[in-house]
Amino acid sequence: MAIRTVGVLGCGLMGSGIAQVAAQAGYPTIVREVDQALLDKGFDRIRKFLDKGIEKGKVTPEVKAKTLANLKGTTKVEDLAGCDIVIEAIIENLDDKKKTYAAVEAVVGQHTLLASNTSSLCITELAATTRRPDRFVGMHFFNPVPLMKLVEVVKGLATAEAHFKTAYDFAVSLGKDAVVAPDRPGFIVNRLLVPYLLDAIRAYENGLGTVEDIDKGMALGCGYPMGPFTLLDYVGIDTTYYIAEIMFAEFKAPMYAAPPLMKRMVLAGHWGRKTGRGFYDYSGT
Repeated sequence: MAIRTVGVLGCGLMGSGIAQVAAQAGYPTIVREVDQALLDKGFDRIRKFLDKGIEKGKVTPEVKAKTLANLKGTTKVEDLAGCDIVIEAIIENLDDKKKTYAAVEAVVGQHTLLASNTSSLCITELAATTRRPDRFVGMHFFNPVPLMKLVEVVKGLATAEAHFKTAYDFAVSLGKDAVVAPDRPGFIVNRLLVPYLLDAIRAYENGLGTVEDIDKGMALGCGYPMGPFTLLDYVGIDTTYYIAEIMFAEFKAPMYAAPPLMKRMVLAGHWGRKTGRGFYDYSGT
C-alpha cells in the first residue's frame, strides 16, 4: 500500500518533530492534540525549529512554507479519518495508548497502519490492544527528530510482513536511516545506551570523579558528542528511569537496575533540562 496522508497523535517534543519531518518530506500531515494550547505550543516549536534552520542556512524559506502548508492541527480524532498511517507519540502509559488507539480505530479505514513511537513498551502488547495487530508496527524516532537520522522499525509477533515493509519504506522516504529492531525492551539503541547511562551514575556515586570530569572524559576520550550526564539531562532523567524500570522488569539483570541517586532525583523533580535542574543547573538559561 502507498502512504499518502500521515496522522500524528501528540504534538509534544517527539510528535511535533515527527509531524515536521513528514510534512517536510511532502506528506499532508494531520496532528491531533488533546487541547488547542498544547497544539499551539507544538506548532510554535516547529516554526522555531524551521526558523533556526533558515538562520543556519540548512533550510530555505521555501521549504519552511511548504512544510507548514502540509501541516494541519486538530483536537478532533475524526480529522484523522483519511490517514494511511497514524503514528502515536503520546505519554508512555499503556492504558492511555489503548484508549487512544480505540478512538482512532473508530474513524480510520481498514487499510490504515498504526505505529507507536514508544521507546520502551512491547509492540506486540500494544498491537494486541487493537483490532488490527497485523497492521501495527513500532517506529522509534530519536530526539530531536528533524536532526537525528535513525528510526528503529519494530515488528510485533502479529505484524504482517507486507505492512512492516510499508512502514520501513515510509521511514526511509522521510530521509531517515531505518534499522530493523527486535520487539524487546529498549530495542537496539536503548538496550545498549541505558546500561551505560546507569553505570555512569553508579560510577559517580562511588566517587569515580565529578559529574563534569566524567562527562569531559567520555566526550573527549571517546569522541562522544556529549557526556552521559549531559545526555541524561537532555533526554530526561525521569524518562531514562522509566525505561530502565521496564528493562529491569523484563530481564531482572543488575545492569538495568536504576541507581538510588537516580530514583531520588526523579522523586525530587530534578529531571534535567525540562525542569531546570538535573545533574546540571539550568535555572539561569
